[in-house]
Amino acid sequence: MSFTKTILILSANPRGTDPLRLDEEVREIEEGIQRSRYRDTFIIQHKTAVRPRDVQRAMLDFKPQIVHFCGHGTGDAGLILEDESGKVKPVRGTALANLFELFSRQVECVLLNACYSEVQAKEIANHIPYVIGMNQSIGDRAAIEFATSFYDALGAGRTVEFAFKLGKNAMQLAGIAEDQTPVLLSGGSGQTPSKEKRSRIFISYKRGVSPDEAVAMEVYHA
Repeated sequence: MSFTKTILILSANPRGTDPLRLDEEVREIEEGIQRSRYRDTFIIQHKTAVRPRDVQRAMLDFKPQIVHFCGHGTGDAGLILEDESGKVKPVRGTALANLFELFSRQVECVLLNACYSEVQAKEIANHIPYVIGMNQSIGDRAAIEFATSFYDALGAGRTVEFAFKLGKNAMQLAGIAEDQTPVLLSGGSGQTPSKEKRSRIFISYKRGVSPDEAVAMEVYHA
């Protein structure tokens, strides 16, 4: 029995927009997962210079449980993808929400690591359990610090909520005054998570003994 989760990273930096360190962000995420304790439970797929059609195809081809977007956002105007000529193509939150609704039984978490992406995150959160967006502009360094620690925590077997908090703490430790920029929405209703909505399950196993620990972690990730 084996459970794996696919992380789909979508990146776009169209011509005419400010250059971003997207390659560095992706590299840090990949290296963090590769060195993590539960690296064998994650598969990373990366698509660059994405157009709207590319997003649909990637969702169909890779069947991701976690979707990560890195690039530009413009608030109400939408996330910035690319058109057929590599220029700016804004995609509004409603269109993204409708897409994720089609994959709501599959996707567990969406991270929009782009400026002013809270607008899109709120709409997507009506269909997906955990969605992270940014409530204002976010700098390259802050975005990379947050994403790196977020996936470090997931690779260590931690929950999305813990990973979100660790990502914010990474920004604090780095002396970046943007730790209030990421926003976590949960519960399939566009609301911030609350303790009242949480359920706890106790899994008993013997640490370091096969197959106890492996089976316990597979149940946890599933």
